[in-house]
Amino acid sequence: QVQLVESGGSLVQPGGSLRLSCAGSGFTFNLYTMRWYRQAPGKEREFVADISTGGSVTDYAGSVKGRFAISRDNLKNTVYLQMDSLQPEDTAEYYCNTNVGSTMYWGQGTQVTVSS
Repeated sequence: QVQLVESGGSLVQPGGSLRLSCAGSGFTFNLYTMRWYRQAPGKEREFVADISTGGSVTDYAGSVKGRFAISRDNLKNTVYLQMDSLQPEDTAEYYCNTNVGSTMYWGQGTQVTVSS
């Protein structure tokens, strides 16, 4: 079955950096666009970034453009989110996502807290 497992979340000070990872299994990873979303307490889940199957095309939410970078390693079935210049408003649970066929899959999430 399709599984997405995120890792790398932590407590970090404003201005700091983190790299999130999402390992996929149960599907042919290199055939699917991969996405990151996030959900802050009391807010709706929002799109953060996505990356095409080969990694050459990426897209970002305006709030993270220039600070976050999505990448993927199809040999390791893993997608990454490099987050730099983190701010308190980046505090959220971060989720990995993909669509396989007509089904949308989510990981369990990893918590990122930006605070001094």
